[in-house]
Formats: sequence, C-alpha cells, structure tokens
Amino acid sequence: MSEVAFRFYAQLNDFLPPRQRGRRFTHSVAGTSSIKDTVEALGVPHPEIDLVLVNGAAVDFTYRLHSGDRVSVYPVFRSLDLAGVRRVGADPPEPIRFVVDGHLGKLASFLRLAGFDAMVLDDDAAVGTAAARDGRVALTRDRDLLKRNAIRYGRYVRSTDPEAQLAEVFERFDLAERVEPFTRCLRCNQLVRSIAKADLADRVPPRSRARFEHFVVCPACNRVYWRGSHYERLRCVLERAIRSASSQL
Repeated sequence: MSEVAFRFYAQLNDFLPPRQRGRRFTHSVAGTSSIKDTVEALGVPHPEIDLVLVNGAAVDFTYRLHSGDRVSVYPVFRSLDLAGVRRVGADPPEPIRFVVDGHLGKLASFLRLAGFDAMVLDDDAAVGTAAARDGRVALTRDRDLLKRNAIRYGRYVRSTDPEAQLAEVFERFDLAERVEPFTRCLRCNQLVRSIAKADLADRVPPRSRARFEHFVVCPACNRVYWRGSHYERLRCVLERAIRSASSQL
C-alpha cells in the first residue's frame, strides 16, 4: 500500500466526509492506482474536477500514484485564467446541450424554458450513451451515474429546489447571458415556431385568441403557447435564476 496525501478544494469538499474537508489528509492506495480511480473511490465524480496537481505539476487522470505523492484537486474556477495549464476538465461543446436524469424533470423544464436543449432520460446507461454520443452535459443527483466513464461533462446538482437548481446550472456553465426564453417546447424539447391566428382552429380558447396576438406551436406535439398568465410567472423564474447566478460570479 502507498500513502498519498490529498487536498480537495472549494465545492469538491461537498463529496467528502467532514473529517477530510478543507484539509490535507493521507489515503492508502493499493498498487499503482490512477488518479481517476482514486478520487472517485474517495467519492468525487471526475466531471466535477478541472485540475489535478501532483507534487505541484499538472497531470491527467491516467497518472499512476506513488507513495509520498501530494495531490491537490480543484473544481472549475471561472475567475482564474488556466490558459496553457494542463487541465483534466474541458468546456462542453457549443451550443451547450444537456441530458438530465429523470429525477430532475422540473429542472429540465426550466432549462427548456430558458431555451436550452435538455433531454430527459430515466435509464442511467441511456444517460451515459447520450452524453458520450452528443457531447451533452449530464445533470444528476446520483454520484455513481456521474462517475461513468462515458460522461465527459457533468454536474452533481447540489440543491433539491428546482429554481435553485436552475441558478446553480446557470452559474456553473456561465449561461446567464445565453438565455433565449420561450423558444422551446417545455414538453418535447423542440424549438417552437410562430403560428398565425387563422391556423389555430379550436386549439386555443376563444377568449385567449381575442386577447393575444402572438402564438407559437411545437412542431412535434402541436402544443400551442401564448403569453397568458403563466408567462409572467415563468419570466420571473428566469430572472431570479439569472440574478442569483450572476451574484455568485
């Protein structure tokens, strides 16, 4: 067994037991384990990590640990310029797209409300496949799901409140200035398109057809949207999330 000293920084401490948080601690490593296997055995999913230093030098996840190594593990810090530094993390491809596990359906709806492509899947293997195939960011509260090798980009969502979850995702992936509200179907995740009043037929109550001028329709499920009483409530949800995310920068 090799004795290796670890120190995790900032939000990565969320995954550690209290006795290991905010301090350097020694961990016994069997054989020549890799950085990735070891940090995940300690409870930290690899997509949460952006930078690993061993004895002061940046390494990747394949580095094999040796007795006496001093390891420092960092999350994403958007206020720091890491240009030229060897990172284990990477920014997801643009435009950013998400795959959300089925337990976070409300978060997915809010992301769609903000104009982001947010696929919802219930099966862990399917989440991993979609993340790998499409370069999607996996969002989950399941640590083991986030540890899957197929997942390159991801976030363990800390909050249990959907609005707070939205603000958390906005802050982590710097989304506040990329919001395009009311451009996607909340049900199908498809981009909506404008529809003329004359083509609405009986899909909208007569009172709403008389009161409102602008309507959009989902090409997949034919659901029609307009700026009724729900519009102001949902607009406020987005504004609160943007303010909250911006205040954390």
